[in-house]
Amino acid sequence: MSLNSFGHLFRVTTWGESHGPALGATVDGCPPGVTINEAMIQQWLDKRKPGQNKYTTQRREADQVKILSGVFEGKTTGTPVQLMIENTDQRSKDYSDIMDKFRPGHADITYWQKYGIRDYRGGGRSSARETAARVAAGGLAREALKLLAPSLKITGFMCQMGPHKINRDQFDLSQIDQNPFWTPDPQAAQDWATYLDALRKSGSSVGAVIEVIASGVPAGLGAPIYAKLDTDLAAAMMSINAVKAVEIGDGMAAAELTGEANADEISMGPDGPIYSSNHAGGILGGISTGQDVVVRFAVKPTSSILTTRKTITKSGENTEIITKGRHDPCVGIRAVPVGEAMMACVLLDHLLLHQGQVGANQGKIGK
Repeated sequence: MSLNSFGHLFRVTTWGESHGPALGATVDGCPPGVTINEAMIQQWLDKRKPGQNKYTTQRREADQVKILSGVFEGKTTGTPVQLMIENTDQRSKDYSDIMDKFRPGHADITYWQKYGIRDYRGGGRSSARETAARVAAGGLAREALKLLAPSLKITGFMCQMGPHKINRDQFDLSQIDQNPFWTPDPQAAQDWATYLDALRKSGSSVGAVIEVIASGVPAGLGAPIYAKLDTDLAAAMMSINAVKAVEIGDGMAAAELTGEANADEISMGPDGPIYSSNHAGGILGGISTGQDVVVRFAVKPTSSILTTRKTITKSGENTEIITKGRHDPCVGIRAVPVGEAMMACVLLDHLLLHQGQVGANQGKIGK
């Protein structure tokens, strides 16, 4: 299986399986001199790790990261950084009943059709467990961004669970870390708790929408046509397990607007251009405007549920399946730190590309 890497100059290769001895990431192209240690990365893995509350899978993993290379005396050397996370709470026997069956909604059937072999223990590479490696790489990217673009800040949150959306009039960023759903709407957090608890007890699941905002992004990141910033952001978010749709700015809602409503008017401020709105999500023509970069992605319901579903076996027989084991009733909850990590990796990658080709922005506005 090839194509386990993403990025251009800041390039991340993830490896490992859900029920293997370990998983991790090899990060190539990280600038030298970035201050980093395991605790700096661990804080982001702790946001993603399972078993933190009743609304996530009860698999107990410490997700303790180890830095094996590329760092000397607390700073990156410019050589590949190897990050490893050991698996410690696999229960492969939970999957023995489905080794010859394909789980509806999972990648089991397509992996088998393509490769003729599949790791039925939690899905192997198709498991969302792989995203722990991305979060580790994202932690490294964040520290590099602090050095190269200190005003840049990345914030992710859940803005919808199932049909229930947040009330943007009650938007409070300080609330994101105060509830298990990473949402800025405290009332939504209470309502979702009741809603998801009922789904969890019934053995079902539900989808979600995650929003990730990057503020303080310099103007000029990205390039026209095949190296658009939004192209790489969309690909990065779509590569996350269970993601089925990605939006930049207004996204699909832009189709409902007129040209007058959609165009973000520009005026001159004391420090440069000021935009009247941000329907474009901080990107025009594939290049960042200096506004907030806004990305949303939709996560489908967890396919592993306790309801009996119809399926087939490898030998082509019709059968039924119940997926036992420990699963997230809303996998979107733990997708928040993953989305933040992918935003960090893509922005760092494009910042390095920009500096390599252009250096400082060439076009000046005003005196």
